[in-house]
Amino acid sequence: MLNDSRRNGLLAAVALACSLSLPVCAQQAEPQTPVVVQPGAPGQPTRTLPATTRATLPPASAKDVEFMQGMIMHHAQAVEMTALIESHTKNKALRTLGDRISRSQSDEIGFMKRWLTARGQPLSHDMHDMPGMNMPGMDMSQHQMLMPGMLTPEQMDALRKAKDQEFDRLFLTGMIQHHNGALTMVKDLFDTAGGGQDAELFNFATDVDSGQRAEIRIMQTMLGEKP
Repeated sequence: MLNDSRRNGLLAAVALACSLSLPVCAQQAEPQTPVVVQPGAPGQPTRTLPATTRATLPPASAKDVEFMQGMIMHHAQAVEMTALIESHTKNKALRTLGDRISRSQSDEIGFMKRWLTARGQPLSHDMHDMPGMNMPGMDMSQHQMLMPGMLTPEQMDALRKAKDQEFDRLFLTGMIQHHNGALTMVKDLFDTAGGGQDAELFNFATDVDSGQRAEIRIMQTMLGEKP
C-alpha cells in the first residue's frame, strides 16, 4: 500500500506540472506578430504601424534613371568587346583582363536592371522622348554615339577584323576610351543637382569610378610593354 501511495502521489505531481506548463508551451508556440514602429519627428512620439505595412522606395531622380539606362548600354558594348578576345589573341594577360572586365560588367548590368525594375523604370531610354532622337534616318549605332567613350561602328569593325598584336593594341586603346567615357558619365551624374543621392546608386557609381580608373592604369601599362 505504501508503494501504491507513493506512486499515486508521483503521478499526481507529474500531472500538476504538465497542467501548469501547458499555457507556457502554448504561448511559446504562438507565432509572434512583427511590430512596425515609425520614428516620430523631433519632439514627436513614435507610431506603431499595421503589421501589413511595407517599405516603399523613394522616387528616383530622372538623372539617376538616365544614368542607369545609359550605363547598361555602355557596359553591353564592353562585354561585346571582351567576347572577341578568345578568338582574336593568345595574349594571356589580355585574356585575364578581358575575363575580369566581362564578369564585373555583366554583374553590374544585372544590378542596374534590378535597380530600374524595382523602381518601375524601363531598362532603356525611350529615344522618342530624348531631344533630337526623332530625326529621320538615325539608327541605334548613332544613338550609341551619344554615350561618352563608346566605340564607333567603324572602330568595332576594325577590332573584329584585327588579330594578335594588332587586336591587342586596338582592344586596349578602345577599352581605355570606353572606360574614360564611363568616368565622364559618373562625373556628369554627380555634377547634376539631385543626381546620385540614392544610396545604392551612389555606392555603385563610386565603385564604377574607382574600378575603371584602376583598369585604365593596368591597360596603359600593358600598352607600354614591348611585344
